[in-house]
Amino acid sequence: MRRISRIDVESLYRAILSLRDLSEAKRFFRDLLTEAEVAELGERWKAARLLSTGTPYTKIIRATGLSSTTVARVAKWVKQGAGGYRLVLQRGRTRIR
Repeated sequence: MRRISRIDVESLYRAILSLRDLSEAKRFFRDLLTEAEVAELGERWKAARLLSTGTPYTKIIRATGLSSTTVARVAKWVKQGAGGYRLVLQRGRTRIR
């Protein structure tokens, strides 16, 4: 895969910020990503939410179908990442299902 420019990545972030509601977000991400990619991101987000409640890895793996490596990676990013997971988790606008 060739290297993408910082300008193109920032353009993507700005496009995401321009979305007005859940319906627009669903439409944009469905066009941008494959169904499998959307599902994968959803499972990673679910893992982050479960990790924030202290749920054991084994239960998260069963609930999401993610590998133990992916759950461990998400856990690392929740704890030591750029703060994105923590920021959104602290806003409390998400529910675990």
